[in-house]
Amino acid sequence: MYKRIIVPIEIGGLDRGEKALRKASTLLEKGGEIILLNVVEDVPTYVAIDLPPELRQNAIDDAEQKLGMLIRTSGIPAMIEIGHGRPAHSILAAAEAHDADLIIVASHIPDFSNYFIGATADRVVRHAKCSVLVDRQR
Repeated sequence: MYKRIIVPIEIGGLDRGEKALRKASTLLEKGGEIILLNVVEDVPTYVAIDLPPELRQNAIDDAEQKLGMLIRTSGIPAMIEIGHGRPAHSILAAAEAHDADLIIVASHIPDFSNYFIGATADRVVRHAKCSVLVDRQR
């Protein structure tokens, strides 16, 4: 059983996120904590110039709202955290900041460019200082 579990969730893949959240709840020890993490990727400056300034804040607000809804509909208590930057780096930073003992990362069925697991999952597995469960989802 685990005390603190990080569950990174892509807003575009809430169904996979819900499965990972449910799996986390079965692995959590009594009194433990689940942290749902969404990462808002930084937009390169040369692209950001042409985008509305509120775009980043809208992405953060949307993530908080959708993760909150996921928590309410699943009935599984969890904290919400919004990171920014490169996904793998943000996941690893959150795991270290929260002293997590498990990261559950959903991974799609890979293609030849990332044959074994997805690119973000691969980076997390390689560099995490805690256990990582790769939840293969179709």
